[in-house]
Amino acid sequence: MNNSKDNRIKRLKKKRIWPSIVGLFVIATLFSLTLALLVIINLQDMVKRKILTSINQATPIVNEFEDYEANKENVQESVMTYLDMVPDTKAVWVSDLEGNEVWAFGDKVPEIKNVTEVYFLDDDSVEIIIDEEMSQMSIDENGNITLDEDSFSETDFEAIAESGFYGSESLLKVGMWNFQEIGNLKVYVLQEVTVFAQDCFMMIIAIVLFSLMMAIFIIYYLISFISVIVNVRRTSKVLYTDVITGGNNWLYFEKKGNKLLKSKLNTRNYAVLHLKMRKYRSFCTCFGVSEGEALVEKLYHVMKKQVNRSELMVYKDNATFGLLLTYSDEEQLRNRIETLMVLLDEVLPKMKLYFAAGVYKVNKKDRDIDQLYNNAVLACDMLGEEAENKIIFYDIEMNKRRLWERKVEDDMDAALANHEFQVYLQPKISTNKEVLAGAEALVRWIHPTEGFIPPNRFIPIFERNGFILKLDDYMLEEIAKQQAQWIEQGRKVVPISVNVSRAHFAKEDLAEHICSIVNKYRVPHNVIELELTESAFFDDKEVLLNTVRKLRDAGFVVSMDDFGAGYSSLNSLKELKLDVLKLDADFFRGVETQERGMLIVSEVIDLAKKLDMKIVAEGIESREQVDFLTEQECDLIQGYFYAKPMPINEFEEKYGIGD
Repeated sequence: MNNSKDNRIKRLKKKRIWPSIVGLFVIATLFSLTLALLVIINLQDMVKRKILTSINQATPIVNEFEDYEANKENVQESVMTYLDMVPDTKAVWVSDLEGNEVWAFGDKVPEIKNVTEVYFLDDDSVEIIIDEEMSQMSIDENGNITLDEDSFSETDFEAIAESGFYGSESLLKVGMWNFQEIGNLKVYVLQEVTVFAQDCFMMIIAIVLFSLMMAIFIIYYLISFISVIVNVRRTSKVLYTDVITGGNNWLYFEKKGNKLLKSKLNTRNYAVLHLKMRKYRSFCTCFGVSEGEALVEKLYHVMKKQVNRSELMVYKDNATFGLLLTYSDEEQLRNRIETLMVLLDEVLPKMKLYFAAGVYKVNKKDRDIDQLYNNAVLACDMLGEEAENKIIFYDIEMNKRRLWERKVEDDMDAALANHEFQVYLQPKISTNKEVLAGAEALVRWIHPTEGFIPPNRFIPIFERNGFILKLDDYMLEEIAKQQAQWIEQGRKVVPISVNVSRAHFAKEDLAEHICSIVNKYRVPHNVIELELTESAFFDDKEVLLNTVRKLRDAGFVVSMDDFGAGYSSLNSLKELKLDVLKLDADFFRGVETQERGMLIVSEVIDLAKKLDMKIVAEGIESREQVDFLTEQECDLIQGYFYAKPMPINEFEEKYGIGD
């Protein structure tokens, strides 16, 4: 599978996964930051209010010491009474201006020497000194409170958990000395600022609501993310599912096959198999496309049962299947494929199904499953269309033949335009006086780099790809042009036969087409003979009969080439009115069958005479054959005994055309 296709599939499968992951991460991060900020802001504001309250509570105690020197006992009694009313006051320490203790309550004494900063918070110059032993916060010059890193100890968290945020357990405790000079005294009041869970009730409600809202968003994204994963799996299933069989398709075969071949842990021997049902189109024509697809599905499930987990099998198209099989040796692999074909034949017991298989044995360095499958297809194509259940293994020569075919097809149009196809003539000799009585035009390809190319290396290719139609027209025009030149020069001409391929007879206007080419050069039609093969009779018979009739009416000589090579020669003679029969060269080959062949030739010549037809025997290579045909009153002889096909200039020189 090419990289572009592979990348498109990956993008399709992962299209929405990463946005969902990023979205979930962003939402979770924003939620965490927002929640932390909300907690810090609310705690800071609450603690600040608590501190201001404690300052207000400490001020009356400080004021009591204004008359301390005059009335010590009453001041102390008033202070103690007030302290009973304000339990948050943990200690009071009074000193003179030199720092000598005057009066104290509680066991806490401010360590004035450790205080580094004093902050003025109001117009009354109330000073706040943070007790370093109890402190869990700091206050800046603007009165902003910042929680220290250890504001919440493990013990605090346990207390919170036990009280459920609503008990009497404290969330935060801060010890704070309030300091003020009054008269000749310095008064220090230690206030304990405590934040309880119930103080945070509204904040907790807000946090819970906010958390609930964010949880809904997170759950939505989680559901979306899970949905994406499910959709990716569904997409993968659709991508890799064949609509006809319901099994895996060719895309899966490519991806999984390449993965198996590239795996270094896989030490099995693999073979790529192209298996096809022949005449599938004919089956669909007879029984319908839906029945054809139903048959394909049955074949698929039969093969699926024969494939293990380490192997692959998929349906491709037009009743062809791709398989990646493991094997121990070639014989075991062949037996397994034959067994598989037998099982497939049994799908429709009352109907003969024909299968063919091309096999490519995978090498250790092979990685591209597409290329390997193409090799298997190439091997299968070598079997031909008429083969029954047959198996063929790929070899390197097949690839060479395919490369040659590719080269021929690449060069054929330029070759036609550049007149690389040259006309060779093989004479036809009369048995009466052994003189020239006609010739057959044969094509030879003189390639600029390949040199001389014999017809058997390009004619079959042209017949398969349809280029033979252009080549036939080219040959007919070359002969018409040559005949016109000889006639214009006043030379003696003999009839020259030109092949008309079977493919031409699909055209109902073939006769008119041939006449238009010949008439362009004003050549008498009787000096051009048109040879058609017996196989043309198997196509549209009505078109063939009508075309032959038109050509004969136009004055052309029409002959049947290779008579006797097919299976309905006599039947074709019954229906077709022809001028000449050309006996197939196989009648005159082989020593063991020569006597029987000559007997048949004798009877065919006699039959042709009765049908008022001339006889041409081709492929004659010996004097004995010539004498026999002369005795049987055969009209013309063509073969190596007299001459091989030759260029036109040699033909002119040897047979004195124009003398």
